[in-house]
Amino acid sequence: MASGREIKTKIKSTQNMRKVTRALEMVSASKIRKAQDLMKASRPYAKAMRKVIAHVAQANTDFPHPFLTERPNVGNIGIIVVSTDRGLAGGLNSNLFRRTLTTIREWQDKGAGVDVVAIGQKAVQFFRRIKGVNLIGTATHLGEKPRVEDLIGVIKVVLDAYTANRLDRVLLVYNDFVNTIVQKPTVETLLPLDVVAKELVAHDAGIKTEQSHDWEYIYEPDARTVLEHLLGRYIESIVYQAALENLASEHAARMVAMKAASDNANKVIDELTLVYNKARQAAITQEISEIVGGAAAV
Repeated sequence: MASGREIKTKIKSTQNMRKVTRALEMVSASKIRKAQDLMKASRPYAKAMRKVIAHVAQANTDFPHPFLTERPNVGNIGIIVVSTDRGLAGGLNSNLFRRTLTTIREWQDKGAGVDVVAIGQKAVQFFRRIKGVNLIGTATHLGEKPRVEDLIGVIKVVLDAYTANRLDRVLLVYNDFVNTIVQKPTVETLLPLDVVAKELVAHDAGIKTEQSHDWEYIYEPDARTVLEHLLGRYIESIVYQAALENLASEHAARMVAMKAASDNANKVIDELTLVYNKARQAAITQEISEIVGGAAAV
């Protein structure tokens, strides 16, 4: 059995660890409300953009924008992965990366190459170690209030590659915030928009389009200018919404993980305290026995 001093040292270190986990739990609990407010404020705009794109993807236009047409042979895909900058969030990032690797293997089995854009320090560190994956862009340290301006650079890298036919499909992977307990790793198609429209209808996202109807729009000043501006804003809004969803998921996951860690620390402290009391009682009993034995010898 360990000595009383060793046990007391373990109890003290566990108590210090509990202070840290409690502090992190309280910090995340105070930040999650603001993160949820940002996320919920942006959701209606992202949903409205999806509705517009679902109709534009089926419209007839004189300008065949490359974002609108599905390419028959997918030789290369681009994946935008949105993760956290910090750890201590339970299995949030692990589940996300596991889902991403499954998607990557599925496309590699079809003979497609994979390019990755990593948003978040954890994604950057992870995909730098993965062989067979080309990391073409990174964005980190978005903070507690992510801005669209911080994401435009990596988004442009992907859009330029798609326009230049270096990518044939673009996917977005992020943690969708369901509630404080559940954060769901989600894979969505960003390009081409014809595939996006089909997925939105198939998943019953509140977007209904009639496949037999020919959508017609009047573009001012011209179709090319309007579509390039609209489609660029669409991609930016969806990636920005994913960053907000991931931020809310991060604080929720960290709050739950740190609470579980604090509860486990309490259990460990109780167990060590019991062991310490037993060791102390055994030591006292031994001392009494020695005193009684010495007195009897005299």
